[in-house]
Amino acid sequence: FLERSIGVLLVDTMRELFTKYKPDVVLSTYPWYQAAISTLFTGRKNKVPQYTAVTDLSTVHRMWFHKKVTGCMVPNTLVAELGMSYGMPLEKIIITGIPVSPAISKEKRAKNDIRKELGWQPDLPTILAVGSKRVERLIDSLNVINHFGAPIQVAVVCGKDENLFRELTHFEWHIPAYIYEYSDQVPTLMKASDLMLCKAGGLIVTESLAAGLPMMLTEIIPGQETGNAEYVTAYGAADMAESPIAILECLSHLMKEDQALLKKRSANAKFLGQPESAYAAADILWKAPGMEVRKSVRHILRDE
Repeated sequence: FLERSIGVLLVDTMRELFTKYKPDVVLSTYPWYQAAISTLFTGRKNKVPQYTAVTDLSTVHRMWFHKKVTGCMVPNTLVAELGMSYGMPLEKIIITGIPVSPAISKEKRAKNDIRKELGWQPDLPTILAVGSKRVERLIDSLNVINHFGAPIQVAVVCGKDENLFRELTHFEWHIPAYIYEYSDQVPTLMKASDLMLCKAGGLIVTESLAAGLPMMLTEIIPGQETGNAEYVTAYGAADMAESPIAILECLSHLMKEDQALLKKRSANAKFLGQPESAYAAADILWKAPGMEVRKSVRHILRDE
């Protein structure tokens, strides 16, 4: 009932978008749009192919699996099996990973070379923190890292939060710290780092895995983020650290014995990561039903 109601409420908005942009194929990354688009095309002969990309790794609501879509892209076999348990036809489920920036897969340089270019210390273990003041405990977490007592450096991307940027630039840092109010080079920063400090959001977790970057998860929104955290911790690619003491303990374990545990976490993250998932998704859209006709009519060419 809820899904149908949302579909009706959004159908006028979808109609305006379809009239304006005349898409050849649609990819939804939010479950509510599926019902609206299906409602819009009810009874029509010429329907635009519609795909969904599920953006969480484990705990996924059944609303993601709308049976009228052309195909449903999922991150892993766990979500594929969940979709089938909700009645999604097997032939519509495609395991692609969660699409992330192709820049992650394109960055091939060694960490030390990237760090030198960024002006970071090339040989220090590096923590990257991405967030804003909306991320609870971020300042407390950074304060623990600042007083950790071992050779380490930190880079922080503030997500355009001017107040956070101002506070951190006036912080009394005891370690090398690199503060960015905003960066469009986050994939490069990830490839230059050894550890990610973040919340358990689907996109940041997936990007970290794609970069082979293990995580300390400091915050989880109950529900969809719970599954993300459980997934990456179960596979040894992340640790939960929801308090200053937990962060201190986690860092101590990761850094001891020549960073043996950190190296293991990195290998696990790389194993789980799917850095070329966006290419897989794009290929599916390019080959969608009816696209050959649309491409010829509109003279669409593929940039290889």
